[in-house]
Formats: sequence, structure tokens, C-alpha cells
Amino acid sequence: MESRKRVLLGLGSNVGNRLDYILTAIDRLKDLGEIGKISTIYESKPWGVKDQGPFLNCVLELYTQLEPHTLLKELKRVEREIGRKERFRWGPREIDIDILLYEDEVVETDELKIPHPLIKERDFVLIPLLEIDPGLKDPVSGKPYGDMNIESTLRPYCCVLKKGERGARALQ
Repeated sequence: MESRKRVLLGLGSNVGNRLDYILTAIDRLKDLGEIGKISTIYESKPWGVKDQGPFLNCVLELYTQLEPHTLLKELKRVEREIGRKERFRWGPREIDIDILLYEDEVVETDELKIPHPLIKERDFVLIPLLEIDPGLKDPVSGKPYGDMNIESTLRPYCCVLKKGERGARALQ
């Protein structure tokens, strides 16, 4: 039997019912493995392209048997099924699911870069990532992510509570 790998995923949405898109994604990710911890969902200012609505973001821990490239394909499928429309880079999106870390592996291909190259620059990734695991280290440099100073304007939005096998619920 194949062993499960610990993967940390970043989820984001800034179109339509942002919370519903995040919760739907969390529910669908159960099909790809076992969900572990889920960070607080934060509201954040847009990054990259500033002229768009605020995002909701969180980080989710997933234990999966899928290898990195297979997982990426499945995440893109989930995004499409939930209703993501392709737009321009860093533009508005119904749902975005990024592989941030995959165990302590380093992957560098045209389609996939692990660790996600912008972890250290994005408060909406780094803060919820450290909420999941304060001792995380960058697999490339070996430096703790917790040692990185980053300015933040994040606002806690809600928490997701796991309820057995019945899925996720949000409390605002």
C-alpha cells in the first residue's frame, strides 16, 4: 500500500460567494485524501493586480497518495468543477487551489514549482501556513518560515470546523 504524503494547500476566492467557494473546495478535497488541519479563513487585499475585490484565503493540510503532478491535475479539475473561469494572471477567481508544500520535496518543472515560490511574499499564505504548523521550514533553504518578517493586513474572517464525515461548517 502506498504511503500518504502531507501536502499543504492554499485556497483563495474573491468572486461571488467567496466563503461558499472555499467551503465547497474543502468538501471536494476530501475525495483526494484525508483533510487534517484547516487554518482560519482570512480576508486579504488583492495581491499582484490591486483593482479587484478582497480575497478570502486559508491553508489546508491534506494527506494524499497522489504524486505532485497528479495532484495538480486533480486540483485543476476541482477548480473547474466548482466554477473557476480562466482570466488573466493574479486576476479575480471563484476558487484558486495552490500546492504550497508537498512533504519536504522540491519540484521544479514548467507546470509546477514546490515549494510555492511566493510563500515568503504573501501574508495570506505565510500566516495561515504557520497557523497549521509553526515549525515549518523552507525545504530549499532549511530556514524556518516563522523567522521571516512579513507585514500583514489580514483580517480573520471565520473558522472552519470539521464535523466527523459530514463535512465542514463555517462560523462567522
